[in-house]
Amino acid sequence: MQITRQADYAVRAVLYLAHLGDQRAATGQVAHEQHIPPSFLAKIISQLSIAGLLHTARGARGGVTLAREPGKISVLEVIEAIDGPIRLNECVGDDGACTFDRDCPLRPVWCQAQDELVQRLRHTNFGQLLKRSPLAA
Repeated sequence: MQITRQADYAVRAVLYLAHLGDQRAATGQVAHEQHIPPSFLAKIISQLSIAGLLHTARGARGGVTLAREPGKISVLEVIEAIDGPIRLNECVGDDGACTFDRDCPLRPVWCQAQDELVQRLRHTNFGQLLKRSPLAA
């Protein structure tokens, strides 16, 4: 199981913006510094802005900034803004999706693993990541 490349780019872009603090960054700057294709980043920025995670401004003094403090943005929020809710398997959270349904011995394993992953991502914020980032040095 893997998050999408788009979600990975989104997490890296948000971490980069967290490093900049209140300073606006041009999307081209973020794309260059984080090795993200510019056309791909434009879509990501749009999705993160719609989700309320980024502020965007057009024009000569435009750019992108975080909509909240880094410590108040979780990794889960960013991933779900791009990929939607995390689902390890279709049976998790969707009764009747599997022919074995609740009789399946694997379903509790999938449910627990998903719960643990979601909790880890929910409780990991960009303020914490910023402290561990080589950009912070």
